[in-house]
This record gives sequence, structure tokens and C-alpha cells, in this order.
Amino acid sequence: MKIALTYNLKKKDDTKPADYFSECDSAETISAIVAALKKKGHHVEAIDVEYPRLFSYFRENSVDMVFNIAEGQSGRFRESEVPAILDYLNIPYTGSNTFSLALALNKALTKKILKAENIPTPNFQVFLKGTEELSPELKFPLIVKPNCEGSAKGINKKNVVHNAADLFKRVREILDTYHQEALVEEFIEGRELTVGILENGKPKVLPILEIDFSGCRNSGEYFYSWKMKEHQGNKRLGLVPVFHCPARLDKETEERVKDVALKTHRAVGCLDISRTDIRLDKFNTPYVLEINPLPGLDPKESNFPIMAYADGMQYEDLIEAIILNASERKGLN
Repeated sequence: MKIALTYNLKKKDDTKPADYFSECDSAETISAIVAALKKKGHHVEAIDVEYPRLFSYFRENSVDMVFNIAEGQSGRFRESEVPAILDYLNIPYTGSNTFSLALALNKALTKKILKAENIPTPNFQVFLKGTEELSPELKFPLIVKPNCEGSAKGINKKNVVHNAADLFKRVREILDTYHQEALVEEFIEGRELTVGILENGKPKVLPILEIDFSGCRNSGEYFYSWKMKEHQGNKRLGLVPVFHCPARLDKETEERVKDVALKTHRAVGCLDISRTDIRLDKFNTPYVLEINPLPGLDPKESNFPIMAYADGMQYEDLIEAIILNASERKGLN
């Protein structure tokens, strides 16, 4: 099969905020996916989606499938940009469609759907101006996030707030820095889990990954902040979470968490692959924080491959499973 890998390359630019390119992929990840596809017998070409190169490439080249990991260029619908172009050109691609990608990037809108589906998610409020009154239904501690960002952009230890003064300070910083609404939600004290869904003919829930931040408290980063994701494993900074896969859960809780993740995958309309971030409260109720239809695929550091390895898969098997399911949906098998 002739495959084009579409991606955004992570760059270093001192004129941009430190987390500006966090969602983009490293050269190592791109090389690993290309190698995995070639190992499975595919002809592969990697295409950075900087415009107008993307249009030129597909005008001049015919492909059977696009393996899409591109985050897009900018805006609150950026993850939908490449799939929208591919839909227009009638080129099949892996992963979720334009609607699901745009929806998942909007945390508040996703949470409204989760609540409508009776899927537990923390209570929340959206701040558009920073002058709104805090809903009396929300209980401290709260966490403040940019509403339409991924990879923990805009989130650090100061985003967990315990009083109104700190809350509105962080809300204003989000509004001013990211030029979008701020999402404020109740911070769930408890264990952090992430759950991968991989479709290979039918949806499969991979072994749950538990991220233990208890050894990171001296750094103040005791949850998945941007610094934690960007510098994970850095002992000098104290960013040394411990991973347990499968997670240390009793059978009943494990099944409840998997059920919630699968329901979230379906509610958002994800295809082929997704990763749902969950926190357990003291009663072992799984609260969905967000869902990522474009989870990281770094073979060494990303959470999704860790879960696939725990399921007995090799990296090339994971990449091939994504291709095969997309091919089956498009009738290419």
C-alpha cells in the first residue's frame, strides 16, 4: 500500500511561548512510524503539512491511504484541517473525522456531550471575559485550562487554585495568553488514569495505564501539567512519575473505567484510535477529563504505545492495526 504520513514537526522558536509547538511530533516519532509501516511492507512518504506544500503534494501524487498525525496549523478547529482537505480530495485517512477532531479539541463542548450521555466529568464553567461570577455549584480546588488546547498547553502547578483571587488571576492569564475562553473545572483529587481504545475490526480497550505522581510532589507538578509532559523523567526537576500498566485497580473499578472510556470514544464519534484521560475520586468514580483522538505515538515516551505493549503488541503491530482498521472502513482490503 502506498501511504503518506502527514505530520507537524515540533520546532524550537524562541520568539514563541515555550509550549507553542507541544502538540507537534518529534523527528524521532515520525521516523519510527515510517519505519514501522515499511517493516509491514508499505511504501511510505512523510509530508509536513505546512501550506501550500500539502496541496502540491496531493496534486502531484496518488496514495492509497494517509496516516494522519497532523495537528494542523492554527485555530480552534486546527486538528480538522488536514482531514477536511483529504475528505474534499476523496483520499482515505486514519483516525477520526473532521467533526470528532474539532469536537474533542473543545473541552467544554465535549463535556456537555459527556454530561448528556451520563458519563461522569468534573463540574465546570466557561469564562469568556474573566468578569463572570463564579458559579456557586463549583467547589474548590479548581483547575483552570485553555478550552481549546492539547498537550497540557497553558497548564502548570499554579492552575490548581484554592480561592477566588487566584482563580480569576489564572483565568485572565489564560484569556490574555491563549486568546480563547478559559475552562474552569473542579479538580478531582485521586489517581490519574489514561485509557486507550484501538479499533481493529471492533473497538478494543487496552490495559489501563496508571500514572503515579506521588514521587513528583517536591516539584509541585503532581498531575499532567505541560512541564510534566515536556520533561517527563527529568530527575533534576523532580518530574519522575511511575507508570503502572495494567493499573492497580480491583476488577470492578477496572471494568467501570473501561466502560466509561469506551462510552466516551463512542459519544465523541472517534475512529481507529483514542486515549481518554480519567481521574478516580475517593469513591472510585471515574471522571473523564478529556479525550484525545490524536494521541501521541512516540514509541518510547507516549502513553498509547505503553498500553499497546502491555497488551502484547509490538510497535509496528500497533501502527499496522490503525492502518488496517482505516482500510476496512474505506473498503480497501
